[in-house]
Amino acid sequence: MAEYKIRNYRRSDYDSVRQLFASGMNEYVPSVCVHVLKQPWVIFVMVCLFLSLMVSSKSLILPLLAVTLLLAVGRQVLGYCWYMYIDHCLKEDLRDIQKTYMESKGSSFWVVEADESIIGTVAVKPSDEKHDELVLKRMSVRKDYRGLGIAKALSREVIGFARANGYKSVILNTLMVQYEAKKMYESVGFKKYFEYMMPTVYGRLVNFTISKYRYDTLHVT
Repeated sequence: MAEYKIRNYRRSDYDSVRQLFASGMNEYVPSVCVHVLKQPWVIFVMVCLFLSLMVSSKSLILPLLAVTLLLAVGRQVLGYCWYMYIDHCLKEDLRDIQKTYMESKGSSFWVVEADESIIGTVAVKPSDEKHDELVLKRMSVRKDYRGLGIAKALSREVIGFARANGYKSVILNTLMVQYEAKKMYESVGFKKYFEYMMPTVYGRLVNFTISKYRYDTLHVT
């Protein structure tokens, strides 16, 4: 098992943290594409396009090329949209990590260090909805260090922080493609209590759902 340590964020970690977050989020692009392709209306459009071109051209080459081109364009569009989401996060709370998390009451940011590199992160901040609720954010572990229990260790760090600071619960959001993350959180003790569709045209179009999880800090494991 790799030797690692969890410590508080330092200003010198800035570039490594942002790069780790961006690379981790980029891994979801293929899953997002598959999710969109599974939507009934997308399948319907693809089938109709294929059949109409095949009937009109009386050949398989044109419809195959058209569908292939459409898939390639769709992949680029989805990739761009996902890139814009990542860029938004980098310009939001991750623009000034020190100020957002380390200098704000009830907030904190931890990194995982191994082999002289930053290989994991997690952050917390007070909920905007309830004063006794803490929000877990920016959980990320580098791909080649996953499966070692690091994410669980970070989750326990957050839970310990919440208990020490008098918070009754820890909440978090997961996207519909974060299957491994959901399993990990559930194994730690988080329970899904709400699920909703992203309230945008794009969200409704591709059935982009967000699941909310909660951990009761009074729960003894």
